[in-house]
Amino acid sequence: MDYHFKRCLEKNKLIKAEIGKDLIQKELSAAESDLKDSQDVLGVGKVKLATISAYYSMFHAARALFYSKGYREKSHFCLRAALKNLFVDSNLLEESFLDSYDLAKDLRENADYKSEFSKEGAERLIDKAEQFLKRAKGLLDLP
Repeated sequence: MDYHFKRCLEKNKLIKAEIGKDLIQKELSAAESDLKDSQDVLGVGKVKLATISAYYSMFHAARALFYSKGYREKSHFCLRAALKNLFVDSNLLEESFLDSYDLAKDLRENADYKSEFSKEGAERLIDKAEQFLKRAKGLLDLP
């Protein structure tokens, strides 16, 4: 078990829970909506919002995956730890998707907290968010 995953469990930042398919679908719908928003706002030049929305698309897709394993999270950091432990370390998800998630988190934080963002970064992130959502749906066996 990954150290960070274990610590998140110990601190109750990750908890076992009964998760219905409706909640998993709700997270995927949120991921799709955020992805569309990121594309739409980039189209009108709102680069910062596009960056943030693309990250949240990946966040909600990761949450859907996490929920499918019967857990809830209480932090973005612990969601990342769970994604690594439950999907990457068990070879269900390629490490490149975790790298994309890390990039998205970094770009979102730079946009939010430092007002540092670029059109190229937003475009790259939107592409990665599309790939991430498609892969999450594939793992969940959803269209």
